[in-house]
Amino acid sequence: MASRSGRYVLTSSVGEEVRAFIPDPLPPSPELDLTSDDHDLMERSNRALGRLDGVTTLLPDTQLFLYLYVRKEAVLSSQIEGTQSSLSDLLLYESEEVPGVPMDDVVEVSNYVAALEHGLSRLDDGFPLSLRLIREIHSILLREGRGSEKTPGEFRRSQNWIGGNRPGNATHVPPPPNKVMDCMGALETFLHDDPVRMPTLLKAGLAHVQFETIHPFLDGNGRVGRLLITLLLCEEGALAKPILYLSLYFKTHRQRYYELLQKVRKEGAWEEWIRFFLQGVRDTSKQAVEAARAILEQFEEDRRVIRDELGQSANSALRLHEYLQEHPVVTTGRAAEAMTISRPTIISALDNLRDLGIVREITGKDRYRVYVYDDYLAILDEGTEPLPN
Repeated sequence: MASRSGRYVLTSSVGEEVRAFIPDPLPPSPELDLTSDDHDLMERSNRALGRLDGVTTLLPDTQLFLYLYVRKEAVLSSQIEGTQSSLSDLLLYESEEVPGVPMDDVVEVSNYVAALEHGLSRLDDGFPLSLRLIREIHSILLREGRGSEKTPGEFRRSQNWIGGNRPGNATHVPPPPNKVMDCMGALETFLHDDPVRMPTLLKAGLAHVQFETIHPFLDGNGRVGRLLITLLLCEEGALAKPILYLSLYFKTHRQRYYELLQKVRKEGAWEEWIRFFLQGVRDTSKQAVEAARAILEQFEEDRRVIRDELGQSANSALRLHEYLQEHPVVTTGRAAEAMTISRPTIISALDNLRDLGIVREITGKDRYRVYVYDDYLAILDEGTEPLPN
């Protein structure tokens, strides 16, 4: 049995015969039937992405925003897979303060950050987006914590399935293991613009579905598939920096997201998926631009308050405020060490910022205090609340 997007084959798994789906190579055939409205949406999405990319040229410190946007995407993508950690938890973990969530959750998010940074570094060095790089990213994603026993960096050699408690009642049974390499090889060919070059956003949207349909790993497929979008946009030059956290859109509309992935497999509904994907790029780009502007305004307002209210004591507080822009969750010891300022000076500056309402102490302890740059973190935190169990 075949559909516009692939065919089913009978295979045996866990003692029962099931139908596994093998996707056809991309691009879809017949080709995408995009309406004038679809082309308008693609143009608007490209413009929104361009405005987002342009924001990086206006920022006083692009790396600062990149550092936190990457972490936001990591939190959101991991939450789709069921982790309960927030952006604040990750920042606490990175500042060596143990958060109040299961450690595996935070390690999982931290691995995602490392995997994305590795992929971007390889692309910057001229290495192509390829099966080798995808396996490298996967090995970092699952290097410790949950899933570390699921052969990190290796395509699966056994049958997997999505939904249900066995292949026979699964929502989707991906290709049999002996077909995985062929399917992934065809996807790599498409990524390298063979047989035809496609507009970047269409290419990213199609490649994401294809990867999720193949499900080439035993674990981590959703996160790698979403990483693939970011890496492809950066490799193709649609984004200079990875500041598009598209996982926010997928998380917000996760039911529709999963429905459309399945609808492509069953009905070949590529156009419906592409509309959803392009809308996500447009909406998320606009949100990210607004967030960047809100952050810049927050920094400027807080600098003004520090200068106006602290007078001669403003210098150390301003230096600390600058440090907090990159580390919105901080301890006195870590700040003193990083800024090479005495601990009493840091404590005094933190007390001043606390009194001004710029930071908040969250432990309630007399020692080993942790301070949070609340208003800044609130802007970054938007949408990163863990999903209900």
